Amino acid sequence: MNTIKESELIITPQGQIYHIGLRPEECADTVILVGDPARVERVSRHFDSIEHRSSHREMVVNTGTYRGVRMTVLSSGIGPDNIDIVINELDALKNIDFDTRSIKPTHTSMRIVRIGTSGSLQKEIPVDSYVVSRYGLGLDGVLHFYDSQHVRNIELENAFIEQTSWNKLLSRPYVVSGDEALFTALSSENTHAGFTATAIGFYGPQGRVLRLPLAQEDMNSRIEGFTHNGLRITNYEMETSTIYGLAALLGHRACSINCIIANRAAGTFSSHPLESVDNMIKYTLDKLADMPL
Repeated sequence: MNTIKESELIITPQGQIYHIGLRPEECADTVILVGDPARVERVSRHFDSIEHRSSHREMVVNTGTYRGVRMTVLSSGIGPDNIDIVINELDALKNIDFDTRSIKPTHTSMRIVRIGTSGSLQKEIPVDSYVVSRYGLGLDGVLHFYDSQHVRNIELENAFIEQTSWNKLLSRPYVVSGDEALFTALSSENTHAGFTATAIGFYGPQGRVLRLPLAQEDMNSRIEGFTHNGLRITNYEMETSTIYGLAALLGHRACSINCIIANRAAGTFSSHPLESVDNMIKYTLDKLADMPL
């Protein structure tokens, strides 16, 4: 039995994993990830009951039930670096024995669903619509710190790099699929199938200019114009591909649904983003409750 060192797996005196501040029994097998800590309450106010509430740093957690399905909703904060912490620690809660610091002999697979907001890169995907991501395109580089080639779509990566003349000073883009069953369950005639780009920042990494010039002024137009076997990049955000990559490596099922609050191609922004996000939250909860575990 290999014991994981205290410096690698940090467990508090209260028996909680270090960053997200949870004990194993406080985390459900269905986990909803949101970026904004305030959105945790916006999700869990729909729950039938709440059994656990906690917070540590930007990680706010509520665990309860919705239509009889036990769920944990957790805020990750913004960005791929936070996702690296959150997914690894969620997995540890399920698949590492905290008493012996060893990997459990039986693997537990979680359903992990990101409920987020995003900006569309295509004019025909309007504000207030929903994108369910079939693929995540990682522009962040996190997955390259892991042995990950076996979960990546190298053909799509190569096509994207070639068509966009990707800057060699940046991390190699990576592509990972979400869970097909979750994708199907969350999709409807009113949603858009997504090929979602995950950026490492909000301004320059997403082609925004305030006072700093970009290294490649036409980066967004190159990304918007990418096409391969009918696939185009649908939207920008900052978490999906990292979730997909780490979930695939760790044996979990993941999917991301985003409310489009900005259309970057058209230059428009939703006039009622909170209402649109709240409608998407209820839509997602119902879809998850209807889906067999």
